[in-house]
Amino acid sequence: MIARYTRPEMGRIWTLENKYAKWLEVELVVCEAWSDIGEIPKEAFRRLKKKACFDVDRIDEIEKTVKHDVIAFLASVAENVGQDARFIHKGLTSSDIVDTALSLLLREAADLIAADIKGMMVVLKRQALTYKNTVCMGRTHGVHAEPMTFGLKFALWHEDMRRNLKRMKRAKETISTGKLSGAVGTFSNIPPAIEETVCRKLGLYPESVATQVIQRDRHAEYLSTLALIAASVEKMAIEIRHLQRTEVLEAEEPFEAGQKGSSAMPHKRNPVGSENLSGLGRVVRANALSALENVALWHERDISHSSVERIIIPDSSILVDFMLNRMTCILDGLQVYPERMKENMAKSYGLHNSQMVLLALVGSGLSREDAYAFVQENAMKSWREKKDFKKVLLKDNRITRHLTEKEIERIFDLKHYFKNVDYIFSRVFGTSEA
Repeated sequence: MIARYTRPEMGRIWTLENKYAKWLEVELVVCEAWSDIGEIPKEAFRRLKKKACFDVDRIDEIEKTVKHDVIAFLASVAENVGQDARFIHKGLTSSDIVDTALSLLLREAADLIAADIKGMMVVLKRQALTYKNTVCMGRTHGVHAEPMTFGLKFALWHEDMRRNLKRMKRAKETISTGKLSGAVGTFSNIPPAIEETVCRKLGLYPESVATQVIQRDRHAEYLSTLALIAASVEKMAIEIRHLQRTEVLEAEEPFEAGQKGSSAMPHKRNPVGSENLSGLGRVVRANALSALENVALWHERDISHSSVERIIIPDSSILVDFMLNRMTCILDGLQVYPERMKENMAKSYGLHNSQMVLLALVGSGLSREDAYAFVQENAMKSWREKKDFKKVLLKDNRITRHLTEKEIERIFDLKHYFKNVDYIFSRVFGTSEA
């Protein structure tokens, strides 16, 4: 299921092959920087660049003995480059390579997620414009409130995703940090110029002050951003799940030919895609909490964060990629039922006009307290007796003393509720909606 909605590129980012490739990339750029200042012979660097490679299976084999992945990686590379291997990892500690390479991986993942968001925004805009004038009931607390248009739901989600895109760009900037300052970040065995050169070539910024590691608040911000994106997807998913309930049935997920909803009940068309996304949102949020727990490490570094990150960073990146693509497919194929929306509006007997009646009474000179009491009393009677709210109002002389029948008829005109929809859309999409 995940493979269907997750782009292959995201999965490849988090393979061992790609991780070690990034480690090697960082190591070689460091060697090049040393070579530029004469600390590694030029010819030795050329040989390193030509021969340096690794074997994932061999790394696993060596790690079983040494119990250290970076040492196993370096040993595998050394087997391929021979004597020149002595120049690799010069002045560095393991986290210099691991953390700097992780930043490169996170940048790649951020670009894919940003592209996913942009793709969803295209669909959201199209659906917003399609249903811009489709009348539906707005609900608060799950109860009929006042009319709105179905397109406004998509416009709202479009803005959610616009903010998420900005957050993703900020998170990418925050994590675009390299660290090559040695065991406790003091540059004791490597000059700061090496770090600056390497980071520049890799498209990163040097960590201004570091311990043995890049500080984990950066990673926590990244994971928190993914959690917010996942929360936005779940927000849409919950709305779709509610709209698909039999009692509401104003919209449904796409239901494909041959799809089955239940092993026992052939009639079932369940919002399984949205339910799946609600569940995955919980996982991504939990992972963000783990990232926050990683911020506080002992002194200049411990390893408690490492095991956590090996799970939460690839998993959250892959899950958010999946969630965005699955929700985009659901939104694109959403089945919408405008006639059902009209039927549902009628189920509350026109009570959605209560505020308009209240304001009209206050405008006629009645106190707000009395106006509220009169309207509420009539509204409760309409609901209790299942009678049209307008007809109930017209029989109450406390109301008709202040409002004529024509004024009441005008109050019940739906056009009032939509007079500023164009204005809202212009704020979201600009003056041009094409």
